[in-house]
Amino acid sequence: MKIAIGSDHAGFKLKCEITRDLQNDGYDVIDCGTYSEESVDYPDFAEKVAEQVLQNDARGVLICGTGIGISIAANKIPGIRAALCQNSYVARLAREHNDANIVAVGARITGPGLAVEIIRTFLNSEFEGGRHLKRLKKIINIENKHQERS
Repeated sequence: MKIAIGSDHAGFKLKCEITRDLQNDGYDVIDCGTYSEESVDYPDFAEKVAEQVLQNDARGVLICGTGIGISIAANKIPGIRAALCQNSYVARLAREHNDANIVAVGARITGPGLAVEIIRTFLNSEFEGGRHLKRLKKIINIENKHQERS
């Protein structure tokens, strides 16, 4: 499975740790930056990861200080369902119930051990379909309706 990962400067160190762990787990990791702790703007990296997720049928990992801004930015891109997850239970449900394709974590609020656990749970969970498919289709219809208007 391909995993696109990106962060801003606040998430850079955590991104490096997570990238190493994912590669050790055998994932094909696409590093979308940033590549230092020099100040950058998180929307740029949200967009890069989202594009890779859509182009490569991959899953994504986004990291900023809180995970809030970078997930909001990613969710502006049609076809992206980025979920800010602060524990493994939420990460599992984001996949099982919402078919989220990007997980976001906050480097300033989530320690490295927990972040890796959240991401592994997210990557190892699958969309359940069933009753959730009807709701997912409604989300997609809302997205399409508003995309046509703009």
